[in-house]
Amino acid sequence: MGKTQIELNKKYRQKHPEHARYLRNKSNAKTFIRKYAQLNDLNELIEMINTRKSELKDIDPFS
Repeated sequence: MGKTQIELNKKYRQKHPEHARYLRNKSNAKTFIRKYAQLNDLNELIEMINTRKSELKDIDPFS
C-alpha cells in the first residue's frame, strides 16, 4: 500500500471513528471465529447472536 493510501486511511479513521471501530470489531470477531474459537465458544456465540437478533427484531420487526 502506498504512502498516500495509508495517509488517506488514517484521515478516514480520524474523520469516522465510530465506523472505523465498527469495522475493526467486526474483523476481530470474524478472526476469532475462524481461527481460535472452540466448540463451547461457538455455542456461546450462537446463543448471544440469537438473543441479539431477537432484540433487533423487537426494535424493527421488518428487518
